[in-house]
Amino acid sequence: MSRVLIIKLGALGDVIMATPAIKQIQRHHRADEIWLLTSTPFLILLKNWEGLDVVAFPRQGILSIPRSVRWIRQHKFDLLYDLQSNDRTSIISALSGVPKRIGNHPRFPYHCHPPEPYTGQCHSSERINQVLLSASIDPAPLSPWLPKDEQGEAIVKSWLSKKGFLNKKLVLLHAGSSKKHPDKRWPHFGELAKILEEHSCQVLWIGGDDDLEINRKLATQAGFDASNAFDILQLVELGRLASFAITNDSAPMHILSCSMIPVYGLFGPTDWRRTHALGQQHRVITPATDIISQDNAFTPRPLDTLSIDNVLERLGKDGLI
Repeated sequence: MSRVLIIKLGALGDVIMATPAIKQIQRHHRADEIWLLTSTPFLILLKNWEGLDVVAFPRQGILSIPRSVRWIRQHKFDLLYDLQSNDRTSIISALSGVPKRIGNHPRFPYHCHPPEPYTGQCHSSERINQVLLSASIDPAPLSPWLPKDEQGEAIVKSWLSKKGFLNKKLVLLHAGSSKKHPDKRWPHFGELAKILEEHSCQVLWIGGDDDLEINRKLATQAGFDASNAFDILQLVELGRLASFAITNDSAPMHILSCSMIPVYGLFGPTDWRRTHALGQQHRVITPATDIISQDNAFTPRPLDTLSIDNVLERLGKDGLI
């Protein structure tokens, strides 16, 4: 039996987009011992994953690399898959002492890798599949996978019951974004929520600390403020009980893709071809109508040029309102 290490540090959306590949590596090495090295915030995301041992170290700090390297060398892994392959994890891989290393770039320290450099020419999950192929592993399905959280499901249902929402047509809206990227925020969510409630939908505003102010404001117009009501896995379980979700290009977009419901991602300043939620590319709504999927050129569009009629038309076409 071999000892196999997978490295995937983050960010949150990137970890979720890597879950099919992690599952595929696990299938390929079904007789082996599989470990995943990630960042501390993502331990909760992977806690119920059967057959996968997970360890986490902080991503920041002067000692983060030496601690990771020391831990890897102590465990004497036979094989390493670096699904991050940035400067930090390349250094970790180079110093790991692992005899066979698979990564994303055609350079040291990787023995197996795609033949050409990655410059964003395809979706990150497609690129990870190219990494798998370089190691003679079949490509993973392009849909996210997370184990069911039964405890989280019970918590979510209890919360919905107490609020009187359990048997209503739930629609999850994420109107926020990282405070570093306010240009990702579509300005018409409040108006949309009012219209959805006219169609007998119960709107829930979801998000975390960066979304508190905008969710509180929007909830005065329509819907219910559910900011910070759920952790990541609970949000997945909430999604399983919802009819659909509409989000900006954000972490909740990727989280809710694991719920296997329709998730409409609103894109303008970022290239949806590179970062759309897995399995949801046909539900991207964008003011850019002239993008060719094989064309690397991309011109950002302001999100305020995406009208509410565009969104409502799409929801009507899909029979959701």
